[in-house]
Amino acid sequence: MHSGRKINPSPMSDTRPDPDQILSDYNADKARAARGKLRIFFGASAGVGKTYAMLLAAQALRAHGVDVVVGVLETHGRAETAALLDGLDQIPLLNLAVQATTVREFDLDAALARRPKLALVDELAHTNAAGSRHPKRWQDIQELLDAGIDVFTTLNVQHLESLNDVVGGITGIRVWETVPDTFFDHADDIVLVDLPADELLARLKAGKVYLPENVERASRNFFRKGNLMALRELALRRTADRVEGDVQAYRSDKSIDAVWKTEASILCCVGPDAAGGNHLVRSAARLAGQLGVEWTTAYVETPALQRLQASARERILQTIKLAQDLGAQTAILAASDPASALVEYARTHNCSKLIVGRARRRPVWPWIPGMSRRLAERAPDIDLIEMGRADAPGADARRDPSVSASEDPRRAQKRMRYVGSLVACTATGLVANLLLPHFDLANIVMLFLLTVVLVAIRWGRGPAVMSAFVSVLVFDFFFVQPRFSFAVHDAQYLLTFGVMLAVALITGNLTAGLRYQARVAGHREERSRVLYEFAHDLSSLLQTEQVVRMSVDVVARIFDAEAAMFVLDGDDRLVLHGERTGSTPIDPGVAQWAHDHAQPAGRGTDTLAGSVFLYLPLKAPMRSRGVLALRPASTRLLLVPEQRRLLDTFAALVAISLERVHYVEVAQQALLRMESERLRNSLLSALSHDLRTPLTALLGLAESLALTRPALSSNQLEISQSIVDEARRMNALVNNLLDMARLQSGEVKLRRAWQPVDEVVGSSLRSAAAALARHPVEVELAAALPLVEFDDALIERVLYNLLENAAKYTPTGSPIRLSAMVDGSALQFTVSDRGPGLRPGQEDAIFEKFTRGEHESATPGVGLGLAISRAIVEAHHGHIRARNNPSGGAEFSFTLPLGTPPDMPPSETERPAGVHA
Repeated sequence: MHSGRKINPSPMSDTRPDPDQILSDYNADKARAARGKLRIFFGASAGVGKTYAMLLAAQALRAHGVDVVVGVLETHGRAETAALLDGLDQIPLLNLAVQATTVREFDLDAALARRPKLALVDELAHTNAAGSRHPKRWQDIQELLDAGIDVFTTLNVQHLESLNDVVGGITGIRVWETVPDTFFDHADDIVLVDLPADELLARLKAGKVYLPENVERASRNFFRKGNLMALRELALRRTADRVEGDVQAYRSDKSIDAVWKTEASILCCVGPDAAGGNHLVRSAARLAGQLGVEWTTAYVETPALQRLQASARERILQTIKLAQDLGAQTAILAASDPASALVEYARTHNCSKLIVGRARRRPVWPWIPGMSRRLAERAPDIDLIEMGRADAPGADARRDPSVSASEDPRRAQKRMRYVGSLVACTATGLVANLLLPHFDLANIVMLFLLTVVLVAIRWGRGPAVMSAFVSVLVFDFFFVQPRFSFAVHDAQYLLTFGVMLAVALITGNLTAGLRYQARVAGHREERSRVLYEFAHDLSSLLQTEQVVRMSVDVVARIFDAEAAMFVLDGDDRLVLHGERTGSTPIDPGVAQWAHDHAQPAGRGTDTLAGSVFLYLPLKAPMRSRGVLALRPASTRLLLVPEQRRLLDTFAALVAISLERVHYVEVAQQALLRMESERLRNSLLSALSHDLRTPLTALLGLAESLALTRPALSSNQLEISQSIVDEARRMNALVNNLLDMARLQSGEVKLRRAWQPVDEVVGSSLRSAAAALARHPVEVELAAALPLVEFDDALIERVLYNLLENAAKYTPTGSPIRLSAMVDGSALQFTVSDRGPGLRPGQEDAIFEKFTRGEHESATPGVGLGLAISRAIVEAHHGHIRARNNPSGGAEFSFTLPLGTPPDMPPSETERPAGVHA
């Protein structure tokens, strides 16, 4: 497949390699060398043998000494597939708890730690369970490739994003697990695993695709013969497209100019005839649809065509727009020889068929061949298709009555060029008359030739041709004997006139062509300079207002347009940002549509075309960042593909700059939060240390009051006990503050040991006895709980905090339940209550520091207990979460990894006879 990249060929182009391209290819090869290789085993549907083929290839590599491991692989109960796993190392799957069930997923961290040469990761389109690092398996594979690990994987055609809706329309079943086409296209190898529909149906009935209980349902739905044939065609076509891209890359790397007819890609060549061009484009679109191939429409703008009237040029651009609407790639080429430019473009993009329109009449000059003949002579290896003309009277643009001289404002300027060339020839004649007594006629001729060259440089080809004829006539009339007559005395001057005319015409034509090429190169250089300066200026901006202001000013100046910009605010709403360059009303609804659909809308498009503005979404790598609204002075600007690409490039630069500024702001806010957090922790730590000594003294004095003599009265004892309770609560608060500061500073070192679970549960219940005094507690420990490695003091603190939190926020007398059980590869503790539960959306926020329940004024505490608990659990590589029970109340649970406990020495009763301690 060719990319549709625009080029500007010239007759003087060479095939020398581009140094910048060589450097770019070298850097790309270097990056690919450090990255793992991806091979996708691609098929039309399940059951064609993708996993089997992948295992065969892996076993062959293993036999040659390659380190191969199986990350995840589905055999679907097929014995012959499972047999190929013999001898291959397998990474244990990761157990994830999802809605009270355990899901087994690919363990990415284990694969990265193992670092094999090749990893087998089946089912590329798989969606990972909640709790995995990435939501999609293809993202796991991306990380493996970035780590330098080769990957084999499998994929069905219905899981490709671009074909998902097509497959859904064919089969009636929409597949929601998809893989981006870019990931598929960037794979190093695509291996097509193909099977005829009848053979696949036979495998299905034999139970080699699904288990017997699922065969009947599959054959009635997805596995119908028509579906399988259509899917097979899609898989073959998509693989062929990928291989065609590899062929194009090889031809580009090897600088191969010859057209390889591996794909019947079409190049439609349109000219200045508007009606004939529209018919030609429609015919090419129908032919491309019949062949099922891509096609390109190209128009070569020569110096003569550049001088067409404005209305004629606009009709040509409408033809190019029609081709785009019909699905073609488009290119406007600048060259003096259309045939050479088209052939070079066809060879560069491997277009095997050229389509041209049939000429309406014979050429004016019989010795000048038509376009079809010139294309055939320059490219005998390319198929040439000549389309018939549309039978539409008056379609010729040159005889269109709407094309009048009055509608071209540059006509007077063109006439002045010819007047200027006449004045130049007259002035040359006067100067030559003064020099005639001193120079020979051969030298006088040089003055007229110089005049023709200067006229060609200044005014172009037409005035140069006229000055060539006028110069010959002036030279004959005024300087050749007999003078002041067109009669020629010496026949040798006839040769002089002929040579002079030929040299003048050739020189003028070449000079005008070079002038045109220089003008085109100047425009191209100007666009590159503007883009460079714009990108350079954007790179130094750090605020959204600066980006918007500069972008609007530059776009308005470069494109001679009224411009405005919509930017997303903090709530992801489009708002008109900055000052505008005009007063025409802007429709925010059209801008919102362009942003939501990530497509241009408004003027010059097929969506809401009645709008006077063109709305371009500012698409950055991560997401759309806003909309650029543009109202050009001339609609023609929106029709020129080159100008439109330039505008799209400006929009992309603005989007990238807005995204960069956004992440700069995010980084600054994150830095500010980090500094604030560090300062707060330092203050908390200092405050906690300064308060502990007086609090300890206060608690001791309050407890001593009850022991004083004479004995205190009952009221005094009650006050003394209140002082003790409040002092203890304040001491616990200070301890929480100090512990939180230590945990976040990393000063706490875990003292892990293999502990029995029932002991830490019992000690936490004893510590929380005062808080649980008015609540019945239900304890449920699973039988035969294993030893678990943890810091008993810290885990006791976690359980204490959870129990105290449950007692604090539940009504008096409501039960609190504490349980412990093994869940997969982890030990899970759960504390649940029958209280009011959590507010919606508070499930994660409740573990943040200084976050409290709903009734803050009535409940003591500053919201550090749960934050401390989360820090302790995460330090043990566990997870903690909160949720509402369906039957009422809140439930807090945390997990600790089980690990493998050490072997315990046998007891005295278990020690074998003859063995002594």
